[in-house]
Amino acid sequence: MKDVLWLIKNTLSVTFRKKKNIIIYLFMPLIGIFISLLAYGVDQKEVLHVGIVNHDQNKITSDTIKFLEGLKNVKVTEIDDSKVKDNIISGTLDCVITFEKGYTTSVLNRHPSHIEITSIKGAEITGFVKSYLYQYIDNIATLSRAANGNQTTFETMYKHFQHSGFQLKTQSLADTSKNNEMSNQTIGFLIMIMLYSAGSLTEIILLEKENRTYFRLLSTPINARKYILSNIIVNMIVMTAQVLITLTALTSVFHINMNMPIWEAAAVMLLFALISIGISLIIVAFSTSRNTANALQNVIVSPTCLLAGCFWPVEIMPKTIQKVADFLPQRWTLDTITKLQDGHSFSSLYLNLLILFSFAIAFFLIAIYRFSRNKHTRNFV
Repeated sequence: MKDVLWLIKNTLSVTFRKKKNIIIYLFMPLIGIFISLLAYGVDQKEVLHVGIVNHDQNKITSDTIKFLEGLKNVKVTEIDDSKVKDNIISGTLDCVITFEKGYTTSVLNRHPSHIEITSIKGAEITGFVKSYLYQYIDNIATLSRAANGNQTTFETMYKHFQHSGFQLKTQSLADTSKNNEMSNQTIGFLIMIMLYSAGSLTEIILLEKENRTYFRLLSTPINARKYILSNIIVNMIVMTAQVLITLTALTSVFHINMNMPIWEAAAVMLLFALISIGISLIIVAFSTSRNTANALQNVIVSPTCLLAGCFWPVEIMPKTIQKVADFLPQRWTLDTITKLQDGHSFSSLYLNLLILFSFAIAFFLIAIYRFSRNKHTRNFV
């Protein structure tokens, strides 16, 4: 154990002697947070600009305009009839509502008409306005129907309607979908960084073989098992730091709610860290030089991360690609995180966790088998 601790200390010392490695290994995952903030962090709330042309100078018409002015995220501007076309074409106004002469009479006759909505932005705009405006107009028409032509009765009911004690209040709810998308993209980027980090740290084995340091170490009481074990522990130390720094920055610095306990996310990512180490060991075991290892890493890591949905939702990809993604550990990691965000308990996802653990075991067994078959010592150029 003493030899393993010495190897761990030596590897960490050599690796982080260069200041750039501190940034690459420990702070590079934070880039995923900035990318997700740029992609999802912009407030999409917009103000709807509505123009009003009033040809029906009447109290009911004025009250209807006041109702529109009271709507949240709606800015009302009264304009002349001659400016409607220019304002709509230029985009200054999203739509224009024209109250023609006879609007009040049509409402009181219980057949609302003489109102026109002009827009070139389609149903997305007009539908929003109609949903509020037509409901308001129908309420007034209903009052007129209930008054049955009695003007005094209508005015009394209309007055109570305008000063009703019942009010509709709106409350904005937190958009958890945006937080989930931001955290998922951050986790996806972290997954890729962990895979590359594991590859770089495990590649030290090949580097020390090229430098003949590996064989000199094996001439001491240190054997190959101790050497590989120390490399695995170094990988786990670095990736644990990556996970903790990223999750802490995500929740405490940028205040992005993951909608799940942070320890659950950390546990899933540490399980993936074992998978990353297993993949990197396989790459090293099948490589005869660092160039070969780098080529294999590029062929394996980036394409599988793309297929697994680390950078965009896997649901937007074709069904065939989605089926391929089901065979990738990155996909199962992201799926586990998503289900935890949806409210599933950690214990209920035992199948996902078992699959991830199986990936790790399978990769380690393949690497062990390959290392055990690779008995020869090779001169590296």
